[in-house]
Amino acid sequence: MSESKLAGQFFDAAIGLLGRVRDEESLNIAAAGSLIADTVAAGGRLFAFGAGHSSLAAQDVVYRAGGFALMNLLAVPGVVGVDVMPATLGSALERVDGLAGAVLDSSPAKSGDVLVIISLSGRNALPVEMAMNARALGLKVIGVTSVAYAEGTRSRHVSGTFLRDHCDIVLDSKIAVGDAELTHEGIEAPFAPASTVVTSALMQAMMAAAAEALVARGIEPPLLRSGNVDGGHEWNGRVMSEYGDRIFFRH
Repeated sequence: MSESKLAGQFFDAAIGLLGRVRDEESLNIAAAGSLIADTVAAGGRLFAFGAGHSSLAAQDVVYRAGGFALMNLLAVPGVVGVDVMPATLGSALERVDGLAGAVLDSSPAKSGDVLVIISLSGRNALPVEMAMNARALGLKVIGVTSVAYAEGTRSRHVSGTFLRDHCDIVLDSKIAVGDAELTHEGIEAPFAPASTVVTSALMQAMMAAAAEALVARGIEPPLLRSGNVDGGHEWNGRVMSEYGDRIFFRH
């Protein structure tokens, strides 16, 4: 069987985008890592939020081997992934005014914490209001979004603003409007989205920068180990015990 030309083209597109964010967002990634390190060192907590497929990159840094034990998922019922029926309900909820405030008010997030908000377009009411409300509560906000949407689409929030307008630090994923890297004769719609690959890489690079910043200050990063390696459960038990008051994904 011969190789797939389109599969190779997707890898090339994804690699190209990864190279761009590595080179063009390096200072912002370092700044985001430093902010997270500042928060960890000061006794603060870390939260990540994303709606729809953007929730995948948020989940990717929560409770996993090699990740910070202090990163918690800020979940909004009905918008995490495609676990609701119909799946279009999640998209509709992203446009509901007031939902973000209700979620934050009932969450453990408080002044001095960091909230990472992931939204590819950054144009819907939920991520915009999440950032606005979080900053009003005294949280620092890191936005992971595509600036191209803010420049090529209209906001769906009453303010006319985008996620990027309400963040302390913005990480630009460089994804083009439409989030589809390939076209091909005989296929009417563009296809092969790369936003999950690139956004997840941005998140992991940011956490790597945070670990680097903590070590430079003489602080051991609160990392989890794989439970599938010898000693992993014991290591994780120690970390969970030490930082228990800042971890909300377990009791």
